[in-house]
Amino acid sequence: MNVIQKIGIVAVLFIASVSYGQTVKQDELLKILKNEIDREMVHLKKADIPVYLLSYRIDEMDTYVINTSFGVLTDSRWGAKERILTVQVRVGDKNLDNFRELRDDVSDYIRSYSATFRISLDNDAKSIASTLWNATEEAYKAAILRYEKVKANVAVKVETEDKAPDFSDAPVAQYYEPPIKKSDLKFNEKEWETRLKSYSNKFVSVKDVLDGESTMRLEIVRKYFVNSEGTSIAQNNTYCRVYLNVMAQASDGMELPLYKSYFGLTPADLPNDKTMLQDATKIATTVVAMKTAPIVDPYTGPAILSNDAAGVFFHEIFGHRVEGLKLKRESDGQTFKKKVGEVVLNKNISVVFDPTITYYKNIPLNGSFKYDDEGVKGEKVVVIDKGVLKNFLMTRTPIDNFPKSNGHARAQAGRQPVSRQSNLIVETEKPYTDAQLREMLIEEAKKQGKEYGYFFATVRGGFTITGRWIPNSFNVTPLEVYRVYVDGRPDELVRGVDLVGTPLAMFSQVEAVGDTPGNFAGMCGAESGWVPAGCCSPALFVKQIEMQKKYKEQNRPPILERP
Repeated sequence: MNVIQKIGIVAVLFIASVSYGQTVKQDELLKILKNEIDREMVHLKKADIPVYLLSYRIDEMDTYVINTSFGVLTDSRWGAKERILTVQVRVGDKNLDNFRELRDDVSDYIRSYSATFRISLDNDAKSIASTLWNATEEAYKAAILRYEKVKANVAVKVETEDKAPDFSDAPVAQYYEPPIKKSDLKFNEKEWETRLKSYSNKFVSVKDVLDGESTMRLEIVRKYFVNSEGTSIAQNNTYCRVYLNVMAQASDGMELPLYKSYFGLTPADLPNDKTMLQDATKIATTVVAMKTAPIVDPYTGPAILSNDAAGVFFHEIFGHRVEGLKLKRESDGQTFKKKVGEVVLNKNISVVFDPTITYYKNIPLNGSFKYDDEGVKGEKVVVIDKGVLKNFLMTRTPIDNFPKSNGHARAQAGRQPVSRQSNLIVETEKPYTDAQLREMLIEEAKKQGKEYGYFFATVRGGFTITGRWIPNSFNVTPLEVYRVYVDGRPDELVRGVDLVGTPLAMFSQVEAVGDTPGNFAGMCGAESGWVPAGCCSPALFVKQIEMQKKYKEQNRPPILERP
């Protein structure tokens, strides 16, 4: 019997702002959601197969986009504002419900009902209630069908390794933030149109650049969550991103993309005009040099990952493997599940996931939130403490020895939440300067009899495979990579690189980290769709990495020079 079964108590905690009682009454949408969920549950909890939990989540999104290409404005507008409803219906009970994994069913990867319902922007009570009713009906029918499959699956399969129930208790929370006004962001559309045109105009005179764009996205996201337990949340997030993108093509057909990105919670967080203009010139110059750079051969040996590249490295190689819901699945590789209390990383390194902060050492963070998509307050989670594995990222789906959520259930609008990363932060008690890391690289390359090591300056992203169906591995996609020669020759730009490996082998080779955190603010795609994720890590020195040649396009370059 687990801890929850022994206690059998539902904790109730009202976490509210001072003016919660007054301000929530003014929010028509929140009132409609609460009224309808109460009405629905009167009947659903008495159904032949009763519902024990019903929740409504609404993502309200408003986005401004500016696109420019080679100095010309191509788009500038507020996008189509929308509200997307996500319904969760749980039948059965917390020990066994419709969200349990269907074992040996590879088509059941997402494991849950997902559907997109758009609701009225006008707060029309009848229209919204009708949409909620219809969506709940569909979700309930899907839930009972899946519940029958779950029970049949349990009956014909061996016992699961993980004995934890399918759902756990959580504090009832009430939290309200008033909506954000566009004027609060101090966003000057005309000023940013001019700025972005000037950045992409830097690419006009560089004839080898086939595509040269600059883009800005300003997003205002308001999230509502209510459930039948009494939780009621209304909260906001804003995101501001600028991208400088160029692409060239080598004579052998290889496409050579390169970009520079910037992230802020508001436009005020973004760098000044001078910095972005300098970066635009730099990436244009670099991508042209990549056309004639040598293609790498497969390689094993030492490398340094820049602070931006290191964040992606940790996100892919480690972050996805400590998402608790994955560790409940019999189909998952469960790389770290049985390693709690063991040394899994260099003892000078700690890894924290913290959605509760919006800045880290003055760096704006992309994975921040107050409450997750199950209405649970986000918590700072120390996953690795001085090399020792301590914890996992948990939702209300418990695993053995981890019976409660720490607020890391996340999902794209219209998708069911699962364990996802928030702000990944790598820290060390023994930092090294860039010069010291370079000395380590050269010394290690000499020991291994290598002519050179590698420096990964920028990466585009990556992916990882955590399941048991195929080999457990990861792939990080570098864009700007240099050979660092042991004999003192200048660093050499190379191309055609993929950084690959298996997690435990690669983790064991992390030797030292730098003294300056980077910031890779991206979108992470997984079972529950795309969610914002932050990755802050210093540079890394790795004694042994593995590289392979990346896929190369076979199309010929353009015959004519770009106009």
